[in-house]
Amino acid sequence: MTTTRFYPAIFEPEDVGYSVLFPDLPGCGTQGDTLAEALSMAQEAIGLYLEGTAPKNYPAPSDPAALHPEGRQFLMVVPFDQLAYDKKYNAKAVKKTLSIPAWLNNLAKANNINFSSVLQNALCRELHIQST
Repeated sequence: MTTTRFYPAIFEPEDVGYSVLFPDLPGCGTQGDTLAEALSMAQEAIGLYLEGTAPKNYPAPSDPAALHPEGRQFLMVVPFDQLAYDKKYNAKAVKKTLSIPAWLNNLAKANNINFSSVLQNALCRELHIQST
């Protein structure tokens, strides 16, 4: 399961740091005091912009070759990993109701099994992802 998209971004040097705009994400921009900070902030800005949007509805990234920065501007392609973003910013626990046979519940409780941990590990295995 791939969760990374690559959005081209226009970086513009400022007196201090860099401002960043995304041609594919209207109104989405950020800045950073260093290039590394601007890149990190750009990834976070993409996540905030896409928050609440289903991945199938994400804007398609432009072809970087079709973009032409002006003056001192330069183009960088910013990777955005939705799964990494969610792990970092959406890690709040949610309550789930599930059903298992009573005999299995009794056996697990008798062996001090942590149901939440077992379910999280099983879901990660099933989805072929690393747990946090």
